[in-house]
Amino acid sequence: MDQIVMVISDILLGAGAIGAAAYCGVLAHRLKRFNNLENGVGGAVALLSAQVDDMTRTLDLARKAAGHSSETLTALTERAEAASRKLELMLAALNDLPENPSETVAPAVKTPAPKPPSKAHPDPGAARASDPDKEAAQDAAWVAAASDLPRDDAEQAPLFLSRRNRVGGVAQ
Repeated sequence: MDQIVMVISDILLGAGAIGAAAYCGVLAHRLKRFNNLENGVGGAVALLSAQVDDMTRTLDLARKAAGHSSETLTALTERAEAASRKLELMLAALNDLPENPSETVAPAVKTPAPKPPSKAHPDPGAARASDPDKEAAQDAAWVAAASDLPRDDAEQAPLFLSRRNRVGGVAQ
């Protein structure tokens, strides 16, 4: 009887081992399909990783472009503000001119003629480096010329509408 129980236990132990081996085979097959780079989750992970790298590069390029655009826009805005100030000054000087050309006008300030390029500045960009100084001198001359013109103190019209008001235009 002891031998029969031992044979039955050996058969059950062998069957359990065969069942565990079959179960491991099925799991191995599923794991291979799961990690397959073409159709499985492994392929999806690899694809998403490549897309994240591409998006990171694109984002870096967009940040650089935005920074460059911001710098350019700032420089252009400053340049436009400077031009606006000069135009306001010129308009103020123009509005203070007499209506009749026969009236005496303060002599215009002459600016020196531009010098031909010398060998000291062969590069045209180098010659432009002194232009802001010339422009500042010209602006100062315009301010001086505008302040020398006779002005009717009784007429305190707005700066840009003074000539229009004298002509009879409507000021708002």
